[in-house]
Amino acid sequence: MIGNHSAGKSSFINWYVEEHCQKTGVAIETQGFTFVTSGRKRESLTGNATLHLYQHFEPLREIEGVVDYLTTEISTSKQKKFSLVTFIDTPGLVDGDMKYPFDVNKSILWLGDLADLIFIFFDPIGQALCKRTLNLVEKLNTKHAERIRFYLSKADEAGHESDRQRVMMQIVQELCKRPGLNRTGFDMPTIYIPSMNQKGSRCANQIEEVCKDIEKTINQTIQNTLNALERDCDQIAEVVEEKLQTDSATSSANLRARFRGATFGFLGMLLPLVLLATFLISTSHKHMIRFLGEPLVASLSFYLGPLSEAWQAVPQDYTLHVLFSILAIALVMLIIAKFASRTKPTLSRKQKRNLKEISDYVQKTVKSKKQMLYQEYLKQSVADHDL
Repeated sequence: MIGNHSAGKSSFINWYVEEHCQKTGVAIETQGFTFVTSGRKRESLTGNATLHLYQHFEPLREIEGVVDYLTTEISTSKQKKFSLVTFIDTPGLVDGDMKYPFDVNKSILWLGDLADLIFIFFDPIGQALCKRTLNLVEKLNTKHAERIRFYLSKADEAGHESDRQRVMMQIVQELCKRPGLNRTGFDMPTIYIPSMNQKGSRCANQIEEVCKDIEKTINQTIQNTLNALERDCDQIAEVVEEKLQTDSATSSANLRARFRGATFGFLGMLLPLVLLATFLISTSHKHMIRFLGEPLVASLSFYLGPLSEAWQAVPQDYTLHVLFSILAIALVMLIIAKFASRTKPTLSRKQKRNLKEISDYVQKTVKSKKQMLYQEYLKQSVADHDL
């Protein structure tokens, strides 16, 4: 609810709730933000308690000074659709030297990003064309034109029909001068609180249309929320499946890495052993027969015979060079084995089981509950034979 001071914002809330939740008067009664919501008992909450109640408003703390000017009025009223609505009454906007204890423009723009509907009240006998109001409306309109509703409040106090038309024309002309508000089809219903029509004005009162607009937005929000619930369930299931597939691919990659590491490690360790056996067979054949036995040495000689011959063919001056080269190759293979066997972390069995349980829960329980809620919602507005 946005408008200049004494534009009728608080009066509208009191009329809708049918309870005196907000102070009203010509003076600037609302100096901060007041959340009017439904609850089990009548109560008033301060700034920190308000942010605790509306945790998604926690970023408001970043705006210096605004927390001290946040209040929540909890009402037990069951009138109209109030149990499904939370009104945000904003400070009365004025021009001139009026200073607010916090950045009121930034606060209103931030709250406008979250609101489902933004009501702009223009007071025909007050500062309807307040520059601060028009500036905020222009900024809000650039992002949320479909949520904004313009109303000529206190229309019964605007004099005769010709006076009201003149006031509305002035407001519309001023709005159209703004680049961000220059649009066709401006709709500005005339509203006033019926019980406050002391002059017996015959001005058309479209305040019930406001109630219908609120109810329509509630119904759209319910549908959008239920549809979003189904999309979220599918998205959660997709994310879980993707995580499990990624984990499976990682496990396969880890298995291949271990195999590569084992292969290079085996070759790196085998080369020095083969080299040592070949060297001993070539130089200490008799000693090996004494320690290992003739059958084993014969087998080694058979398999390592070509290598032994190759070793004997190496000139004595180059023996150390060949020896160190082979050891260097073995060392390189061991280093390659270390890097090739590196693995990535994978999910434990418990983690995989938990993910599967989450996927099954959102698909079988939450999604089916969505269908039940949608049927209950449709039964309220559609005949049984249509269902």
